[in-house]
Amino acid sequence: MNISAVILTNNEERNIERCLRSLDFVDEIIIIDDYSEDKTLEKVRKLKGVKSLKVFERKLKGDFAGQRNYAMSKASCDWILFIDADEEMTKELKKEIISLDSRLRGNDSAVYYIKRRDFWWGKELKFGEIKKVREKGLIRFVKKDFGRWMGNVHEVFYTAKSTSTLNGFLNHYPHPTIKEFIQDINKYSSLRAKELYYHGKSVHIFEIIFPPFFKFILNYCIYLGFLDGPVGFTYAFMMSFHSFLVRAKLYQLSRKNYIDSGSSPE
Repeated sequence: MNISAVILTNNEERNIERCLRSLDFVDEIIIIDDYSEDKTLEKVRKLKGVKSLKVFERKLKGDFAGQRNYAMSKASCDWILFIDADEEMTKELKKEIISLDSRLRGNDSAVYYIKRRDFWWGKELKFGEIKKVREKGLIRFVKKDFGRWMGNVHEVFYTAKSTSTLNGFLNHYPHPTIKEFIQDINKYSSLRAKELYYHGKSVHIFEIIFPPFFKFILNYCIYLGFLDGPVGFTYAFMMSFHSFLVRAKLYQLSRKNYIDSGSSPE
């Protein structure tokens, strides 16, 4: 089994070394960089012990699926591992993927979910917003040309092939500070609002108010986010705020278009 690892980067100088060092078992690493303004690429090129490395600079333009599909077209290996710069492979997951080679015969699975553990403020989160990806995982390990990514933001891998789930975990270290969390929420909520707007979606004022509130209740109470303590409360609140911003920005875009078109309220 030969494996290409794909990483999308943009100003990831804090995370990139940890991620790359965990990929010592793959045959090549492909980095698609959205013109980072920090030392991300400098650190990548200085890091020793990294196997075949390909770096491409390409504007994201708010299209994560397009960036991932572009990366797949540059991969020379049969299998592709998608990993984010703020993630790392665990030893258990690496061993499991390596051992797949001897088990694939007679198994038609070409797409694998990988479960992910989130660590925030030095604590592993087990409930709330991240519960689903911790238990079910995300599609991250695929055979080349057996599917395609779709969706500008929160992209999804579509395939006609059967899927399986690996037992090992990715470790995820997102949003190290509240400031960076808010910056990320602001960035991704804008991208998501624009995506929905260009697909003809709109919202009413009540949709701005109530769904974010119910999302907090869902993550904090129903999905047991309160068991993660103060960190669980903060995470649930921030993700509900993200939901609010997406809807508020979509409403703003719709109103701007309404006004710019020359229409006026009755």
